[in-house]
Amino acid sequence: MTNMLLEGERLDDLERNGYKIIQHKDKFCFGMDAVLLSSFAVVNEGENAIDLGTGTGIIPILLEAKSNGRHFTGLEIQSESADMAGRSVKYNNLQDKIDIVEGDIKEASLMFKKASFDVVTSNPPYMNDNHGIKNPDMPKAIARHEILCTLDDVVREAALLLKPGGRFYMVHRPHRLTELIMTLKQYKLEPKRIRFVYPFENKEANMVLIESVRGGKSMVKVESPLIVYKEPGVYTDEIHRIYGF
Repeated sequence: MTNMLLEGERLDDLERNGYKIIQHKDKFCFGMDAVLLSSFAVVNEGENAIDLGTGTGIIPILLEAKSNGRHFTGLEIQSESADMAGRSVKYNNLQDKIDIVEGDIKEASLMFKKASFDVVTSNPPYMNDNHGIKNPDMPKAIARHEILCTLDDVVREAALLLKPGGRFYMVHRPHRLTELIMTLKQYKLEPKRIRFVYPFENKEANMVLIESVRGGKSMVKVESPLIVYKEPGVYTDEIHRIYGF
C-alpha cells in the first residue's frame, strides 16, 4: 500500500483501529489541537458529521474510529491536502464511512443541504490579520491565518449546516474567546461546554475547546482543565488516554 505515497509523504500511525494517515513532511501536518478536538467532540450513534477545513482528514478519521456515527465528511479547499485525505480514507478502507470533498468553507451551505448535519467540527485558522506573522509557506499559512476564510465564515456556515439542536465543536485560542462567543451567539449557536487546555499546570491556557448548540438555551459549563504535560516531555495520563497509547 506504500505505492499510495507520493514523494516526500509519510504514513503515520494513529494508534486507533490500526488506522494510518498520509502526511507530507514539508507541508502542514496535524497537531495536538486536532486530536484534542476529536476527543472533545461527541458523535452519537447514527449521526452525520462534517469537518470544515479538514486538512489531511485527521478529524473525520479519528471520529470514525472513536464513535458510532453513521457518516463523516471532510471539506478542504487545498487540493494537495484534500488529495492526501482522500488517499488516507482509501488506505484505511473507509470509503463507505468518510467522504472528502474539495471546496471552500465559505460556500459549504451551497455545497451541502442546509440543516443536514447533526455535528459540525472545525479546527479553523487561529490568526487574523492583527495576530502573528504569516508563514511564507502558503499551505501552512492558509491553515494558521485567516487568509481564505474568517472566524465569521466558519461559524456562519456551521450554523447553516446544522440541524436544529445540532452541535458545533471548535478548537481555538483563548485570546479570542470573547470574539468566539460573540460570533457563535450572533449565529444562534449557544455555547454549552468550554474546556481550556494548558501546556503545564502552572502555565496559561493556550487552547480552548468549545461545544455550542444550534438554538440551545443559555447555560454554559466550564469543564475541568486539560493539562498536556506533567513535566517537560512527559504527557499526563489523560493525554495518553486521548492519544490511545
